[in-house]
Amino acid sequence: MRLTHAKPPLRSLQVFEAAARCGSFTAAGGELGITQSGVSRQVSDLEATLGVALFLRNGARLSVTPAGERLARQLADAFAQTWSAVADAQRSDQIVTLSMLPSVAARWFASRLGDFLSANPDIDLRITASRHLVDFVTEGVDAAIRYSPAPPGNLEAVKLGTETVTPVCSAEYAEKHELDAPEDMYRATLLCGDIPEDWPAWFEAAGCQQSPPAGPRLGDDGAILQAAVEGQGVALGRSLLVADDIAAGRLVAPFHVSLDASHAYWFVRPKDMATTHAINAVEEWLIGQFEVQH
Repeated sequence: MRLTHAKPPLRSLQVFEAAARCGSFTAAGGELGITQSGVSRQVSDLEATLGVALFLRNGARLSVTPAGERLARQLADAFAQTWSAVADAQRSDQIVTLSMLPSVAARWFASRLGDFLSANPDIDLRITASRHLVDFVTEGVDAAIRYSPAPPGNLEAVKLGTETVTPVCSAEYAEKHELDAPEDMYRATLLCGDIPEDWPAWFEAAGCQQSPPAGPRLGDDGAILQAAVEGQGVALGRSLLVADDIAAGRLVAPFHVSLDASHAYWFVRPKDMATTHAINAVEEWLIGQFEVQH
């Protein structure tokens, strides 16, 4: 055959790849929804365009030539990448990357992930947990749950809810140390964190006259609450993060004295970033979860 420089139609390349992979014009036609004769015609036209024999025909038997094998292998790789790119494009509007604090991810969101997936089966939700304020553009984040006194001025923000702060510990710890009145806290181990509401503020609100005793400091709310669950002391628990532990009996709140948190939870996203149905669905679901919580 004479080599030509004409570019073959993409459809004929697709038909040839299917025929080479299936080893049969009939099977390839069934896969592509065309007749056996249609496959044969497309392959013959492709061979004529390329000036290369792609199949050896011996009566009813059909075998791929070495040149055909090389072309089929390369086309299979190219089509696989193409269909993957198409799938990614179709799925891109359904991907939402949501940032939140590690403590919120571990002690609040994780137990609700199944509910989210049930309510939004088509959304590919990806959680990134970090203590720093993410850069939405460079880190590829679509939205975030921020914990701050006021909404960030440079972001679209929807207030999700507020919370209270109160001492929590395991039931065994409360019984062992006889935590019946606020004054009993002087003989407890106070687990300290870095939230604005601290032990001196709670002792003052509880009417205690002396300053609280010093206690070990843990920098992460999740670690502090886990230490309280394991009977290591008493933590100042943020109501959102301890609700599940209290409901399950892992923690108890020995006293009714609580502090109003100075921070609130906000759903935020960049003002100049295009929204999608999936991002809106995540926002609506979070709003509903906070309404139930309160």
